[in-house]
Amino acid sequence: MAANILFYGDNLEILRRHIKDDSVDLVYLDPPFNSQQIYNVFYTEGDGSRSQSQAKAFEDTWHWDENAARLYERVVE
Repeated sequence: MAANILFYGDNLEILRRHIKDDSVDLVYLDPPFNSQQIYNVFYTEGDGSRSQSQAKAFEDTWHWDENAARLYERVVE
């Protein structure tokens, strides 16, 4: 695999699908974690002032559900 590749997504899914088991040099986690917030991207106007436009960037929430239970079982096994 080429150096300096950025993956975006759930770390376990990325590691399982794209990274060999013996090849991880760095894992970086960027808090906050489970802040129960929805974070938005705010755009700027041409002159640099803040625009009224925004878009949902990501949702930092976590809930125990069937998917979480399934992923937990995979990790534990």
